[in-house]
Amino acid sequence: MLPPDQHFSISRYWEQGDAVSHLVACVLLAMSLASWFFIFARAYSSWRLRGAASALHLFWAAPTVTDGITLLALADSEAVFAPLPACALAQAASASSLGGQVSRSDQITRVLRQQITRSTQRIESGLTVLASIGATAPFVGLLGTVWGIYHALAKVSAAGVLQIDKVAGPVGEALIMTGFGLVVAIPSVLAFNGFNRLNRVVLAELDGFAYDLHSYFTK
Repeated sequence: MLPPDQHFSISRYWEQGDAVSHLVACVLLAMSLASWFFIFARAYSSWRLRGAASALHLFWAAPTVTDGITLLALADSEAVFAPLPACALAQAASASSLGGQVSRSDQITRVLRQQITRSTQRIESGLTVLASIGATAPFVGLLGTVWGIYHALAKVSAAGVLQIDKVAGPVGEALIMTGFGLVVAIPSVLAFNGFNRLNRVVLAELDGFAYDLHSYFTK
């Protein structure tokens, strides 16, 4: 059994680490906080998006387009579906503009395409951060491990005495950073894949809604 001063611990790693080791640890902590922030934010947003998608029938059940937009806007707190009929209605009512010189079908197609692009950007916000953290966090942790091992071996070399107990402790503590990198990366990757799956469903419903709106406003 190792003596108390040779036990592996995060506190010992922090005390014995230099500025580079501390910087790597702080970067991993910042990555972890950012990833969990976006995970919770996107989870809440996805939950509200599912509620908005299930409320699309309210729009088509309304007596008028204006009433349908109002009902859909109340259910669509993320403002992903509701702007589509609002923009299409505004475009259908406008005539004195450059866009008004093209056919009615092309006008509606243009405004719906623009709004789908905006809605897609809103739906996918934060996913790039999760993907980047999931891809880079293991390498950041590995950098901390390599630097910690180098730092430990440099101390042993300077002491001039090679003993396994003097090397095992610092090397084991340096490996903690690789573990931290994986702990940060795994939730980010799983969340990214899960949100991508949910977003594909929402985007499919958004495209279908846009197609129905195009048929309605160009009848």
